[in-house]
Amino acid sequence: MNKSGDKHKFLGGWRGLRELLPNNSGAFSQVFASLKNRNFRLYFGGQCVSLVGTWMQQIAMSWLVFRLTGSVFLLATVTFMAQIPVLVVTPYMSVFVDRFNRRALLVVTQSLSMVQALLMALLTLTGWIEVWHIMVLSLLIGLINALDNPTRQSFYPSLVPAEKLGNAIALNSAVINGSRLIGPAVGGVLIGLLGEGICFLLNGVSYIAVIIALLMMRIKPNRETVVKQRVWEDMRDGFLYVAHDMPIRSLLLLMSAISFFGLPLMTFIPAYVKTILGGESEMLGLLLSCVGVGSFIAALYLAARKSVLGLGKVVMLSGALLGIGLVVMSFVTVPWVAAVLCVPVGFTIIAAVASINTLLQTLSREDKRGRVMGYMAMAFTGMAPVGSMVLGAIEKFAGLQNIILLSGACCFIASLIFEHYRPIVRKYARPVYVEKGIIKEIAEGIGSVEEYKF
Repeated sequence: MNKSGDKHKFLGGWRGLRELLPNNSGAFSQVFASLKNRNFRLYFGGQCVSLVGTWMQQIAMSWLVFRLTGSVFLLATVTFMAQIPVLVVTPYMSVFVDRFNRRALLVVTQSLSMVQALLMALLTLTGWIEVWHIMVLSLLIGLINALDNPTRQSFYPSLVPAEKLGNAIALNSAVINGSRLIGPAVGGVLIGLLGEGICFLLNGVSYIAVIIALLMMRIKPNRETVVKQRVWEDMRDGFLYVAHDMPIRSLLLLMSAISFFGLPLMTFIPAYVKTILGGESEMLGLLLSCVGVGSFIAALYLAARKSVLGLGKVVMLSGALLGIGLVVMSFVTVPWVAAVLCVPVGFTIIAAVASINTLLQTLSREDKRGRVMGYMAMAFTGMAPVGSMVLGAIEKFAGLQNIILLSGACCFIASLIFEHYRPIVRKYARPVYVEKGIIKEIAEGIGSVEEYKF
């Protein structure tokens, strides 16, 4: 046996394999590229603390409502109260995002969110809490988020340079969904040990981290002259811009479909755990954490991408696979199978939503960014409560498993429709990519301009 020859063959094969694999150090550096900027590091750190509290409050509120009422419809109603203001009020609120200092607006919204959480804690810990209290305070947080969501999305260009914008959005998605790994699990345990009120209290305290981070940032003032016109005229201009821009309009419509049919799953999970899987709050925390695992992996995958090229296909595939995952989930009654399935479901939700977010940020004009992000908040956060209410009402007659099946089928069909129109969307997006230098990157590194992938 020629051991030397075998050794050379092995080394040669290993070197060939290494050439096919990505540069691990380069990929790692790309994932965390935005953290080189001080302002984004502060923002990132504040979010890491605050969002764990947010997820704890979300699971505690859902469990509290279902414990008090035992009603899937009322569970959906509370979600509706928390999110419907985003659908109704955001077009008005997003005008102010393009007019005022965005950091100051975020300090205000975070402070008000802290007050809401502390009120929830006070009412729950004193035993005074009733369902109507939860609905009123859910409406309050919805009004706050109607301003906070477009402000937050439009704040990224102040934190990182333009070439790192997609990475910053993906990293923020990683924080949101990484916190979902911790928040629901900790919240589920705390609910069992100390009750829901402690989760609300800890969430209120966590907002202090974000407020401190915002105040410590060094942001250059925007010296551009703002054209002053009536708020109604700004709202009209934003609507016409979104309605007439084919790529932006198509992405927002797909986001609306995913939000309407896909996101209500998060509202119905407590009922799914209780009535179908026969579990308690600990199992609810486990399932939500599994969703968080998949979401976190998706966010890291998007953060590692160096360009927006091909994100349109990622959006389509993610929406279709989300639909398939929900269809399969509708037949699952075994807890560990449901937990495993929640991982790919979480991946596809964030892969679709974060990719649409990045594409909208890329395609939007700077002077319309706040209003476009407002419509994105309407499509993502605002359509979910409408879907929850409609599907929650139908659930009384069709059953929860059939509702999940219907939701999955609709997500799948919506993604196929988007795929049918994707070549047209690609055509209309091309001039924007040329203007921003993205097509040039393709011509030099991937292929000809005509062959670029949306």
